[in-house]
Amino acid sequence: MLDRPVEASAAFDLPKPYLLFLGDAADTTFLKTGLGLRDWAPALCIAEHKCAGAVATLGLPVMAPREAHAAGARALVLSAASIGGAIREAWIPYLVEAIEEGLDIVSGAHDRLGDNPLLDQAAKACGRRLIDVRTPPPGLPIATGRRRSGKRLLTVGTDCALGKKYTALAIAEALRARGLDTDFRATGQTGIMIAGRGIPIDAVVSDFVAGAAEMLSPDADPAHWDVIEGQGSLFHPSYAGVSLGLLHGSQPDVLVLCHAHGRDRIVGLTGYPLPSIGRAIEVTLQQAQLTNPEARCAGVSLNTAGLTAAEAARAISGLERDWGVPVADPIRGGDAFERLVDACLA
Repeated sequence: MLDRPVEASAAFDLPKPYLLFLGDAADTTFLKTGLGLRDWAPALCIAEHKCAGAVATLGLPVMAPREAHAAGARALVLSAASIGGAIREAWIPYLVEAIEEGLDIVSGAHDRLGDNPLLDQAAKACGRRLIDVRTPPPGLPIATGRRRSGKRLLTVGTDCALGKKYTALAIAEALRARGLDTDFRATGQTGIMIAGRGIPIDAVVSDFVAGAAEMLSPDADPAHWDVIEGQGSLFHPSYAGVSLGLLHGSQPDVLVLCHAHGRDRIVGLTGYPLPSIGRAIEVTLQQAQLTNPEARCAGVSLNTAGLTAAEAARAISGLERDWGVPVADPIRGGDAFERLVDACLA
């Protein structure tokens, strides 16, 4: 295998394990980071902690910072997301308490922890670290469009928040189970916390997004797979720019389109209908083939959360029949998922 550059993705020295802070979330809709860590890095999750009166839960043991520190936790992770990636003022006393009880703070928010004077003062007084994961590495290049060796798979979506990260993690795990040399390449804060490295693509200056994607997945052995976590959607009026830069820089050989069963509108922007599966594949391939003319779509990852097993099976078979591509819910696994993995490798 080729020696891969150490700068292929930024490594984060994250103190582990974690106490997951759920903030004041009313339900799990805004707990994507917490859900991702719970599901894909359970050994790192000691317990959960939240604001007084908050009702959302991840089903983990509930511990205050002092108790969690005694149980082995070394960092409190902001596991809730707010609109715009802000650190809510209501959270600050809870974060200060965690610092005073011996925990570092790890955040994937757009706001910088150290910009809050109370957090900055507490961290300096207690000798604790404030770690902003949503920080791109320095010196990101402009994309060259040069074709790179190795194989690449990118998850893309009809919308945001429908399973691109989970799909990439599940496929990477499945490829490794088949004996293939595979890396999961994280492009978002939660993926970075799971993998310990990556580049937060949505925090990169727009001119450098494609270049960051190139750096994230450099030349590799021809048999090596990089499974790259997708971001946003080409069909989202707010985030299409990030998605397009990541698509061009990743130069994927294989795309897996992610879709949520029953969703027909962009979440939060109901004036924008989702494209059909066929249209989504067509447009995404058209854009992908700018930098990789041989790019192809292996199939669809269908998020069937909320359906019974029988309902999910019907939804999957119906979509396969309608569009003529392999369809599976990677979280449910089974034969359908194995067929989707087969299609990725075909």
